[in-house]
Amino acid sequence: MGEKMMQSHHMVTVKVNEQQFNSKRKHRFVPSQSYLPKIFAFWIICCTFFSIGVYFSMDTYQKEKRKEGLVSMCDQRARMLQDQFSVSVNHVHALAILVSTFHYEKNPSAIDQKTFAEYTARTAFERPLLSGVAYAERVLDSEREEFEREHGWTIKTMEREPSPIRDEYSPVIFSQETVSYIESLDMMSGEEDRENILRARASGKAVLTSPFRLLGSHHLGVVLTFPVYRSKLPQNPTEHERVEATAGYLGGAFDVESLVECLLGQLAANHPIIVNVSDVTNSSDPLIMYGHQNPSGDPSLKHVSKLDFGDPFRKHEMICRYLNEAPISWGAVTTAVFIFTIFLLIGYTGYKSASHINKVENDYDEMQKLKVQAEAADVAKSQFLATVSHEIRTPMNGILGMLALLLDTDLSSTQRDYAQTAQACGKSLITLINEVLDRAKIEAGKLELEAVPFDLRSILDDVLSLFSDESRRKGVELAVFVSDKVPEIVMGDPGRFRQVITNLVGNSVKFTEHGHIFVQVHLAEQKKDGAKNNTCLNGGSESVISSGAFHYETLSGYETADSHNTWDTFKHVIADNGLYYESATKVVNDDLSRNVTVMVSVEDTGIGIPLKAQDRVFTPFMQADSSTSRNYGGTGIGLSISKCLVELMGGHISFISRPEIGSTFSFTVSFLRCEKHAVGDLKKSHSDDLPASFKGLNAIVIDGKPVRAAVTGYYLKRLGIHAEVVSSIKRAATTFGRNRSVISNDRKLDMILVEKDLWISEDVDLSLHFHGIKQNGHVYKLPKMILLATNITNTEEEKAKAVGFSVIMKPLRASMMAAFLMQLIGMENKRQGNRSSSLRGLLCGKKILVVDDNKVNRRVAAGALKKFGADVECVESGKAALSLLQLPHTFDACFMDIQMPEMDGFEATRRIRELESIANEQQNGVLNCDGGTKRHRWHMPILAMTADVILARLEKCLQCGMDGYVSKPFEEKNLYQAVSKFFESNPNSD
Repeated sequence: MGEKMMQSHHMVTVKVNEQQFNSKRKHRFVPSQSYLPKIFAFWIICCTFFSIGVYFSMDTYQKEKRKEGLVSMCDQRARMLQDQFSVSVNHVHALAILVSTFHYEKNPSAIDQKTFAEYTARTAFERPLLSGVAYAERVLDSEREEFEREHGWTIKTMEREPSPIRDEYSPVIFSQETVSYIESLDMMSGEEDRENILRARASGKAVLTSPFRLLGSHHLGVVLTFPVYRSKLPQNPTEHERVEATAGYLGGAFDVESLVECLLGQLAANHPIIVNVSDVTNSSDPLIMYGHQNPSGDPSLKHVSKLDFGDPFRKHEMICRYLNEAPISWGAVTTAVFIFTIFLLIGYTGYKSASHINKVENDYDEMQKLKVQAEAADVAKSQFLATVSHEIRTPMNGILGMLALLLDTDLSSTQRDYAQTAQACGKSLITLINEVLDRAKIEAGKLELEAVPFDLRSILDDVLSLFSDESRRKGVELAVFVSDKVPEIVMGDPGRFRQVITNLVGNSVKFTEHGHIFVQVHLAEQKKDGAKNNTCLNGGSESVISSGAFHYETLSGYETADSHNTWDTFKHVIADNGLYYESATKVVNDDLSRNVTVMVSVEDTGIGIPLKAQDRVFTPFMQADSSTSRNYGGTGIGLSISKCLVELMGGHISFISRPEIGSTFSFTVSFLRCEKHAVGDLKKSHSDDLPASFKGLNAIVIDGKPVRAAVTGYYLKRLGIHAEVVSSIKRAATTFGRNRSVISNDRKLDMILVEKDLWISEDVDLSLHFHGIKQNGHVYKLPKMILLATNITNTEEEKAKAVGFSVIMKPLRASMMAAFLMQLIGMENKRQGNRSSSLRGLLCGKKILVVDDNKVNRRVAAGALKKFGADVECVESGKAALSLLQLPHTFDACFMDIQMPEMDGFEATRRIRELESIANEQQNGVLNCDGGTKRHRWHMPILAMTADVILARLEKCLQCGMDGYVSKPFEEKNLYQAVSKFFESNPNSD
């Protein structure tokens, strides 16, 4: 049934976690992996089109700039050509006015051929574009004979033939030297010239001919013609008036090819273009004045600039092209490629990042699934451990309980040995179970710490007592030293503190075959400041002389892993301790309720930890030697639990280890100083207080090892005994022996404590040196001589007793030394009886109900309680207990199992408390009405009794109304702590 419930809970947990996981899974940061390649391909296409767009944009811009350059250059050339042509036209116009003025208005004429030729030659620089100028007079047919006779030549045609009869003629009478070959030629005989002359005299303005081959140069050119009048024309003359007033025509020949060549020559440095000049008067058949019919160059780009030569009838234009085709726009190509590369890299980075994020999300999803499974497994494991714990502890409770009852009967020595062996094995199994379950509770986060006042030094003494037999058997020094500055009573979890100390000391005892195990407790700040303190040890430390037989000034003389833990460091740490021990209760008020951090170190001279294994010392279930042939047993879980417990107590654990030298484990824990009332309550419950009758006694400690001597002095000081240290027996005999004072600072010497190894090595009889000593006329008895031994043979013990020694076996503990010294000195032991008698005094005559569904457990619990005089009644279920506890009843307490069928212990307790609450309310009502005396208030102590150490937490027990908790199997100490809160001791119980 329990297994099915556990599996059902496991499946529910998995389903809930999976639903939460799937709800989170819907919100993805990036698209799924299947869409990423498509998105990346789309990105590449977009990048390609964008890059092409950038290229064409930049290329268009470059072409526009190229076109602008062409326009600028073409317009510049057209403008220059037009400007120079206009200058030439103006000079020809001026020359026409000159002829009109000096040839016709003067009589006789002031101009002849020679004068005209000389003048035009001198002013030719003003007409650079004209190849020459000439003047043709208008001659009517009626005037021809007289004209020819006057000039002495015949009017000829352009072919130099005598001119046929016409209405009028225009023979050249004046000409520039450069065109003197046209003299006597009739300009009216040429078709272009005739048309030009007729238009000029009709309009009164300069006119141009269409392009034709000029005489002499055969270059393409045009002729400019101006009319020359005999007299001034009236304002706004008519065409007829202009024709009638015309006297002749002044013309100039323009060599267009030479003209343009000259112009382009001036712009040779800026001449990457091809220029064509055309007459486009007839747009259907333009005449090229300059350039080729099919020019080379860049045909894709051209510009046309209009030319205005002053003749509105003629239309001219300049067409420009680049000489070379447009180059490839490498800037646009580079920019487009760069942008494409950048965006491609961005896309690729995004693709890879998204892929990585998807992978991380998938890994995270997988991890979450595993986490869900692990959490479910953890829940199942916790439930399994709780179930297994209960199932194992239940029979173990019966086994150990029955063995305890068996040992209380009359047994032979062999039977008792067998029973004790079985009991020891059972307790070892319980310890192992506790360690595993502690680890499970820590992992599940269900381990909670107590906060109760406890005596730290008492716990350390108890731990020493656990390992005293083993340390004596091995001959290993086992000692504890607690600084006086550490409060005696602190607030914390004594059980977990004891567990950590026990684990560390147990490991040291296990792995140490010689040397020592030394536990030191200091305040953390005192440990840090100890090295800075240079004062000397009180109580005569100057007299401590190290024995030359040992190389290391440690507790046993063996080398330790931590080289700082020697006498030189130790003496500074204890230097501030006074001559007498001060209880923590005396200093509580000075530092009330403040945190105190304690540093504990456990030093041993064992086998150490191999270097390769030191990094996994705190790993659960790992050991330095995990082979099947290892020499030491153990589960490898103790250190792991210790580390977790130390961290839960607000501390930190570390270690130093050297193979074949030893190890030193150190940890810190945080406690609270107890308030005054808390310390008082704790002191009332302690029956093992150290007696105060040793105060005022004096002793000397003879030991060649200063650290060990200081530890012995520490225990004497705890008892109130003043101790001085001497490094050798001979020195003690010389200082305090016969005929010497046995008084130190006016104090009588009461005892001498000698280390066994020093006594054996020096072999000096102290009784001979201290026999019959007198001081101020008084004869003193020989001081009590005590031999301190870790282990001792029968022969050595007999020899020691023969010379007057009393032997005390180490490890030293305050309670053990107190008992030994009281017996030695003959003091009366006024302490109370042992815990068994105290427990009997608490339970004797008490009627107790035991509720448990297991018959063996009922018998064990009943036997354990009856052993201390209790009247026990047992029932097997919560319902049966509820029927017996109907009010009123005569039971004084109830031990209630938690896990029971039908009605568990929690439910039974709740119902019992409800019955008590109803009864108390009824009693209060009666009391208020009657005004009677105060009656008994119902509240029976109910203690949880279970083997389930994970689920049965104290808080849960208290919530349902229980008063405490006792774990199976019963232990006398735990049972005493549980019942002492509710019952008073009966001194007559024995």
